Amino acid sequence: MLLSVSAKSQKWPAGAFTDMKGNRVTGFINPSPSGKGPVKDEGFIEFKDDEKTHPYKLTASELKSFIVGKDSFVVAHAPQNTLWTKKELDFVKVEVNDEDTKLYVAIVGTDLGRGSGFGIHPTGEIGMGTGFGGYGGYGTGAGGGVGIDLGGGGGGYSKVAATYYYGPNTAEMQMVTPQNFNDVMGDIMGDEPDVLDKINANQYNLGNIQKLIAYYKQVKEAESGKQKAQSKQN
Repeated sequence: MLLSVSAKSQKWPAGAFTDMKGNRVTGFINPSPSGKGPVKDEGFIEFKDDEKTHPYKLTASELKSFIVGKDSFVVAHAPQNTLWTKKELDFVKVEVNDEDTKLYVAIVGTDLGRGSGFGIHPTGEIGMGTGFGGYGGYGTGAGGGVGIDLGGGGGGYSKVAATYYYGPNTAEMQMVTPQNFNDVMGDIMGDEPDVLDKINANQYNLGNIQKLIAYYKQVKEAESGKQKAQSKQN
């Protein structure tokens, strides 16, 4: 669910970026800036060192990754044989950071209310939380993507498509489809038997994948809490 914060804090949440040399810089990030980017066919973000300084633009080719709140984004080239944003180089969100197989999501669509690149909600969230507006169109927008409404359409983020990818890294990522959904998600989340059972029972699909991701993270957090409690007892 989208965070209820002011427009100012939505646009400039605290974050950090890592450049191509591995330098990490903290400050404030606008992950969804309007206007043209510094480099044609590349996504970009805006960054401020502190709340009072003038922002400057950082293009995808200058960065390895950036973080907004708890959300991580990495730079990715358009995967082969799939539709993408208008940018050849853009950002994807890391939904599940599994050691062997990661789950990524890209948001594409022409009605983001902003003019550039990856459609990230200013809070750093992609806006899908619990509210899917309409996911009847596999194969639309992003070629296998899920059509969704962001933020109820009230903030300029209406119809877009979310496309999910999996792989050990962005260079090898492939699209999650209705046909491979159970196998892929079972591979990524199979370390939690309860989650795997629900996947195999077809309780989840691309249409409610965000609910599956939330459930998996909830189970992982509960498991981590138990381990910490046992460690303290010992």
